[in-house]
Parts: sequence; structure tokens; C-alpha cells
Amino acid sequence: MPLKMEQFVNIGILMIIVGFALVFFGALMGSKEGASSKTKVAVGGFIGFIPFGFGNDKRMVWFVTILSLVIFLVWMFLSFRFAK
Repeated sequence: MPLKMEQFVNIGILMIIVGFALVFFGALMGSKEGASSKTKVAVGGFIGFIPFGFGNDKRMVWFVTILSLVIFLVWMFLSFRFAK
């Protein structure tokens, strides 16, 4: 029996709520070490067609920026390939 569109929407909303709950409880039960933690973070994205990244570790920033660029190029390739 195929799923209806409303069921997909409900499943998606449930997944988002579960994700928020996991992040919330993970933050509450997080590291007891406090500021002495050696956690490295990097975030990337796009402004228009220009990839960017920022974080607290130079190697991770480069990795995220290059990964964003690769994802953008794959998206461009697929969007032109399947455009009608």
C-alpha cells in the first residue's frame, strides 16, 4: 500500500521533532568537562553561488567549504541534466 502525501508530511514532522529532542537532551547530558573540551566545529553553506565556511579549526573549515562546493557542483550538474 503506497503512502499518501499527508503521511509523508506527518513522518517528516515527527522526524524533525525527534531530532530536536535528541539535540536538546544531548546538550543537557553533554560534556561534563566544560571549557576544557577539545571539540572542533565547522559549518558551511552558500551565499548565492559562493560557498563559505566558518569554525574553530582551519582544516575542518577548508573541508566543509570544499564539501559545500562539491555538493553545489553535483546539484548544478543534476539540475541541468534533468531539466526539461
